[in-house]
Amino acid sequence: MKDKAFSVLQRVGRSFMLPVAVLPVAGLLLGLGASLTNVTTLETYNLIGFMGPGTVIYNIMTILSQCGSIIFDNLPLIFAVGVAIGMAKREKEVAALAAMIAFFVMHAAVSGMIVIYGGAEAFMSGATASVLGMTSLQMGVFGGIIVGLGIAALHNRYYKIELPAAFAFFQGTRFVPIIGTIVYTFVGILMFYIWQPVQIGINQLGGLVATTGVVGTFFFGLIKRLLIPFGLHHVFYMPFWQTAIGGTMEIAGNVVEGAQNIFFAQLADPATTHFSTLATRFFSGEFILYIFGFPGAAYAMYRCARPEKRKEVYGLLLSASLTSIMTGITEPIEFSFLFVAPILFGISAVFAGLAYAIAHALNIAVGLTFSGGFIDLFLFGILQGNAKTSWLRIIPVGIIYFIVYYFVFSFLIKKFNLKTPGREEDHVETKLYNRADYESKKSAEKVNQTDNKDELSAVITEGLGGKDNISDVDACATRLRVTVFDSNKVKENVLKSTGASGIVKKGNGVQVIYGPRVTVIKSNLDDYLAGNSSSKPVQNKVPDETRAVEEINHKRDHTGQTVICSPVTGKVVELKDVGDGVFSESMMGQGFAVEPSDGKVVAPFDCKVVTVFNTKHAIGLVSGNVELLIHIGIDTVKLKGEGFDVKVEAGDILKKGDLIASFDKKFITEAGYSVITPVIITNTDHFKNINLIHKGNVQAGDQVLVVE
Repeated sequence: MKDKAFSVLQRVGRSFMLPVAVLPVAGLLLGLGASLTNVTTLETYNLIGFMGPGTVIYNIMTILSQCGSIIFDNLPLIFAVGVAIGMAKREKEVAALAAMIAFFVMHAAVSGMIVIYGGAEAFMSGATASVLGMTSLQMGVFGGIIVGLGIAALHNRYYKIELPAAFAFFQGTRFVPIIGTIVYTFVGILMFYIWQPVQIGINQLGGLVATTGVVGTFFFGLIKRLLIPFGLHHVFYMPFWQTAIGGTMEIAGNVVEGAQNIFFAQLADPATTHFSTLATRFFSGEFILYIFGFPGAAYAMYRCARPEKRKEVYGLLLSASLTSIMTGITEPIEFSFLFVAPILFGISAVFAGLAYAIAHALNIAVGLTFSGGFIDLFLFGILQGNAKTSWLRIIPVGIIYFIVYYFVFSFLIKKFNLKTPGREEDHVETKLYNRADYESKKSAEKVNQTDNKDELSAVITEGLGGKDNISDVDACATRLRVTVFDSNKVKENVLKSTGASGIVKKGNGVQVIYGPRVTVIKSNLDDYLAGNSSSKPVQNKVPDETRAVEEINHKRDHTGQTVICSPVTGKVVELKDVGDGVFSESMMGQGFAVEPSDGKVVAPFDCKVVTVFNTKHAIGLVSGNVELLIHIGIDTVKLKGEGFDVKVEAGDILKKGDLIASFDKKFITEAGYSVITPVIITNTDHFKNINLIHKGNVQAGDQVLVVE
């Protein structure tokens, strides 16, 4: 039950990210527009003559403000559509349309009930609101979420429904908006009776939260941070941001609910003299933490790195720190110590709660759209002026936080010999728990290369247990969120090789953390899955699968060398001559390539099979500490397994010369693909020297590469 609940909450959390993703641009428009049409602000910066009322710039800023406001004013509808899209497993565009229709219908039904019972005047102040021109109950984003979740459930159940022949036109996806309209007519009537006591309860809960003061703010920050590894923080903070739980305030004659809504309503109100600390206490602490605290942690990890690895770790931690400072995306830093030193994460969560509490106590009132980086600090703190936000107080507190993070992390890392980046053993790669920056660069270089996109998607699919094991795929700001049928089939080592900075598994929910580039990865993965009809794992076995792992000869002679032989018969060439950017530039690792003269692939040393790609064009092997990838052909992932016959599967133990696979050289060539076969050491960084000892013609089994 816990695992099922986690899976559902994970899907709900990720569905929030689509509407949340629009908030930064809405906040940018509203922040600039409202700030630069505020006469007090213009007078403060001596801009009244240049861009005051009546000027072209003033008119443009007025339009920007209105464009930003319309998004915040209609967040319930945006959430209805976004949640439906996020929760729908297939045919998401149908779910979106059905959710929009259901949202209209539900509020129309509520509006009709209000008219029947005497109009808005018969209800307590703030109980009703104008929703798309209708007088309805003040449900806020909860109303949108109720519609989104309900329509997604109806959609997932009925989008393939078959009806009798007479009604065949209305079957399938056309049935979803029809059943949604009927259901939400009655939901609207029901909500009229249910929501009023619910609203009273929410208001009372909001009042209780307000009375908790600084202590309540501390626990908000602590809990939000602790939920980050599970990806459930979106579910936790959203009610505070968007509903009366986060507070209620009358602004410019209108009752506004939700901390973020209150801040932006005050931002648009020229009469605002200081933003509400009771609202912004759910935001302001992030600036202390993200701009100062986490960079302090990164500096501590850098200083504690082994001297010979500091240069290597410097670029990784600097990049992660700048990401945290500018955008407020902290996972590259947090996940660099979360999985290797959970004690540091626990202490950091306490520091996070204190940051929120300190900002509240100091009356710091800086809002945000998405995360507490410098961009939001500039727009909603610096630009608004210290008189309205008290943003200058962030600086001394932030400096203290930097120092505290640095000394506490340094002490604990040294005291307990924690293996933070740069303190790994010699054979372990220095990374932020992966080669995230390297993979980001590779992703950018491959953005217009469909073959390489498919290559990465193929590896991710393999790591998730194959296409047949994937129920649905979605993404939030930094995570690929997947529901699988069997979590035991998920291969974490394969997923890590794709550039994931962390992997979270709970029940059938899998989160693969890639950072901001995850939306591109998700789109490419969707295309890849849609183009593959099957990804069932290869069932063939090697003749003797009972060989024990300890029979593997690690291929180390008395000099400490590992010898790798050619897996195919043909002509050995250097990788630089392959003619493919990824392999030629050794982006996947060093090695060699063979122009095959026949279609057989054999084990290049005694080894264990760790990966057989579902597209059958590549096999991953391991022998001792050498990880090897045999990639049959260039761009052959596009063949979707045609022309390949793999004889092994993951877990098989091989002796040098055992048959791994065969391939139809003529078929592949006639299909327009090169059969040149790169042989790559994927963990190249673990070795001091990799020497090619033979080029030219070879037989399968001839020695080609020596690794030290």
